[in-house]
Amino acid sequence: MSSAAKIHWQREGQGPDLVLVHGWGMNGAVWSQCIGELTQHFTVHSVDLPGYGFSHEVKYQSLDELTDLLLEGAPTRAIWLGWSLGGLIATHIASEFPERVAQLVTLASSPKFSEGEQWRGIKKEVLSAFTSQLTDNFKLTIERFMALQAMGSPSARQDVKYLKQAVLSRPMPSPQALMLGLNWLENLDLRAQLCGLSMPVHRWYGRLDGLVPVRIARQLDALSEQHFSHVFTDSSHAPFITEQEGFIDRVKALLL
Repeated sequence: MSSAAKIHWQREGQGPDLVLVHGWGMNGAVWSQCIGELTQHFTVHSVDLPGYGFSHEVKYQSLDELTDLLLEGAPTRAIWLGWSLGGLIATHIASEFPERVAQLVTLASSPKFSEGEQWRGIKKEVLSAFTSQLTDNFKLTIERFMALQAMGSPSARQDVKYLKQAVLSRPMPSPQALMLGLNWLENLDLRAQLCGLSMPVHRWYGRLDGLVPVRIARQLDALSEQHFSHVFTDSSHAPFITEQEGFIDRVKALLL
């Protein structure tokens, strides 16, 4: 696929390969405060997902197509760490291409983001509202989503400021990619795939997260005893910002 050439990868550091996948509406710049420390222990590959940031012109129609585009530029085998929607994408890759994923880390993420079927998650009407608002003003919609992500965090104002700076430092995402992402958040259910994975799986949560309720950690613990779960006690949806040092320590511990 020639369009894969347009996917923006930032690679630096030395050591085992670590792929960082950002969330909905964001881009790879969200990791900038963490990368300096992580590159002392890993070769860090941070991507702007197709349709986002410097990859905003790359088009695709499905999760499978997105996966092919990502794997074309990704290291042969790596630890994959996905935040929020990025965790859903990384889970799909781990399920479909397990030989490419040495360990999977999902951060403030869920295999099923929308509530329903005795499952806690984002209310359908909230996701529907975002979808309808996207057509009117997608920049404002992303800003509202950023505010939701930081809500409950003791450093909410700084967190939102940092996320906003990251988004604005690169081209805005394409409306098509945003719409597809919302569709996945609303409709995908990868619980069975997540629980069927054979590589080490680490699920990390923010105790104050309003988008991914921390109580789903216990539900998933019950479904798969092999997973390692951790809760960042002072964070909402962005522990890598709110508890940066603790987050970095936990990533480094993946090497032990």
